[in-house]
Amino acid sequence: MFSTPEEAEYAFYEAMRQGDVALMMRVWGDDEDVACVHPGGLRTLGPRAIQEAWEHIFSNGPITAHPAQVHAIMGVMNAVHILIEQITMDTSRGRDTLNFFTTNIYQKGPDGWRLIVHHASPAPREASLLDIPNASRTIH
Repeated sequence: MFSTPEEAEYAFYEAMRQGDVALMMRVWGDDEDVACVHPGGLRTLGPRAIQEAWEHIFSNGPITAHPAQVHAIMGVMNAVHILIEQITMDTSRGRDTLNFFTTNIYQKGPDGWRLIVHHASPAPREASLLDIPNASRTIH
């Protein structure tokens, strides 16, 4: 049981760092409405499909992932974390860190806070420089 969304988020990234599917699935809600979108991937719906996706991802080993610049929007029963996910990997050029704009949505239930949506998309290397605080500029 996770008593805060921050605890659930820590466990989510720890599961990635360990390549631990069981820990990953303890973080996820068990309702059929949970959803996960990995960068460049299809939308994955429901706990069974999400578990299969993580099993496939972890078959290549753990993921060195770190959340950065977390912007939390907190409600009584829901929390939204908008962040930059930094993934470090070995490439043909050596070790490289990639940035992903990520939204994690948590919901409070009878057994604590659980992840119900994870959505990540590629971000530029300069992601931290591109945040537009309180800007009136329309993106879309």
